[in-house]
Amino acid sequence: MKKNRYIYPAIFQYADDGISVSFPDLPGCFSAGVDDEEALSMSKEAMALHLFGMEEDKDKIPEPTPTKQIKVDEGQSIVLIEVLMPPFRYEMWNQAVKKTLTIPKWMDDVAKDHQVNYSRLLQKALSDHLGIKENPYD
Repeated sequence: MKKNRYIYPAIFQYADDGISVSFPDLPGCFSAGVDDEEALSMSKEAMALHLFGMEEDKDKIPEPTPTKQIKVDEGQSIVLIEVLMPPFRYEMWNQAVKKTLTIPKWMDDVAKDHQVNYSRLLQKALSDHLGIKENPYD
């Protein structure tokens, strides 16, 4: 089930060259940083991206393990990471996607003369064709 806010425990592993971050409940989700601030920032981004991928794939999103049930080794600490998904989803859904198109050269020449913005024109044509009047992800 999609939620708008997730909080998961992360394990920060401290070493001389920085901090590596893993999430016990999210296999395959890893991050790192040179200091606590960067590790926290990068782990939020990694967790949001991982959860977004799970949502898009319709995977079951696990419940977070209570921190008192997680055992850590020396040089490790548990940090709770919180992400708010609506702004992340909006960013992901609205990122630009490059598409290649093919038109006859004569048409391109005429379009250049008329200063046609291909991206804007294609977006408008797709919106009209699909019956979309506004961004469905807004």
